Amino acid sequence: MKVANYFCIVAWVLVCQSTAFALETSAAVQASVILKADTSWDGKPIIYPEGKPEITGFIIEIAPGGETGWHSHPVSSFGLVLEGELEVQLKSGALKRLKAGEALAEVINTPHNGRNSGSVPVKLVVFYAGAVGQKLTVKERAE
Repeated sequence: MKVANYFCIVAWVLVCQSTAFALETSAAVQASVILKADTSWDGKPIIYPEGKPEITGFIIEIAPGGETGWHSHPVSSFGLVLEGELEVQLKSGALKRLKAGEALAEVINTPHNGRNSGSVPVKLVVFYAGAVGQKLTVKERAE
């Protein structure tokens, strides 16, 4: 029994060690964590949909002063601001400000509005973790 336990521990260490080596950086390759989260920026848990998984990525550009309009996402999404400054506001008034190089786990099933708060266009890349045929964005009706 001790031999089996020892074998499992050694195997686990080797697997973890090989994973660590795969993430190491070198002079030719640099890797930096831009986002690691288990909740969206409002503190709610990240969820995964049922069904056949489908990842969808977008480059989104917002002109200075432009807004996305109030909308929500029924799926988890993750964004990285490439250029400019972005404000994301919830109806509760909570506000998240992002500038180039900053990332966030977007809110899920929560209405929000994105606004370019700077003087240059905002450019961001967003990845949605949805399911085949599932809507990624739901526009809010005007009140």
